[in-house]
Amino acid sequence: MAAAGASMTVAAADPATAASTATGTPPSTAPGAIVRPSAQGRFWPEGIRLVISVSMQFEAGAQTEHGNGSPYAPMNPADGPDLPARTWFDYGWREGIPRLLDLWDRHGVKVTSHMIGRAVELQPALAKEIVSRGHEAAAHGQTWEPHWTMTEAQERASYQANIDAIQRATGVRPVGFNAYWMRGTPRTLGVLQSLGFAYHIDDVSADEPMLTEVHGKPFGIVPYTLRCNDIARLGAEGPMTAAAFAQELKDEFDVLYEEAGRRRRMMSVSTHDRIGGTPARVKALGDFLRHAASHPGVAFVRKDQIARWALELPNVPRKRS
Repeated sequence: MAAAGASMTVAAADPATAASTATGTPPSTAPGAIVRPSAQGRFWPEGIRLVISVSMQFEAGAQTEHGNGSPYAPMNPADGPDLPARTWFDYGWREGIPRLLDLWDRHGVKVTSHMIGRAVELQPALAKEIVSRGHEAAAHGQTWEPHWTMTEAQERASYQANIDAIQRATGVRPVGFNAYWMRGTPRTLGVLQSLGFAYHIDDVSADEPMLTEVHGKPFGIVPYTLRCNDIARLGAEGPMTAAAFAQELKDEFDVLYEEAGRRRRMMSVSTHDRIGGTPARVKALGDFLRHAASHPGVAFVRKDQIARWALELPNVPRKRS
């Protein structure tokens, strides 16, 4: 699986454990084995105890004119364009992503940015900057048109246009995919596999990566999140406060970190350009990142690397597609 530039940041991983996994053979997880909680990872490579996967969705400018989830009251499309809603989305590329990029740099965190092709075409320099700063460019469809309304030919064309837009702007071919509102079709994974994708994230059923079989070959699943997702918890402009979101992230982390002494655990966090990139929410995210990084054996890992590990590690759960 191609994952050029895949990157991660590990907080104080134990050197002895890292050495034990340097050969590529993970520690034993045989049934009945005694696994004692510690700061040292037993279920991930390189001494990692808990993996944190962060998404930064790049969508600004690709939204529909109406019914796009802005904080403004819906208007009749016949009455004309929704001008203030346009400015709310513009905030995502003018302020949100630049502020989030600086946040990730301050904390040494590498993220996965699922990019809508139209947004990339409107702001190619920003897409290129995301990649140049070490983050993964992944696909999110060419427009905001629901994939479940498309024919197979239209679906394939949307994904190919998305690939082309990202490649032109960044020089990188995406290997990961996120469908519009996570709703693909029964044929989506087959189309993605035929186009060279290696994983998707449209699954919230686990706190660890999984594999599914598509046309007789393994295909990666790096589960997404709704509960640790700014668009689900904060919506357009509320109701959850930034401070409450930060506390929820910390509480989620604390439980997963404790569980990680006994089984493979991954935490997923999702941000959106116009929502997570506001000043108060960036401060809240920073509070969470400091909390997580203060614990030994924590790694912030791009989704392409997590998918690669899922294809290599033992005991990775399998799902029917």
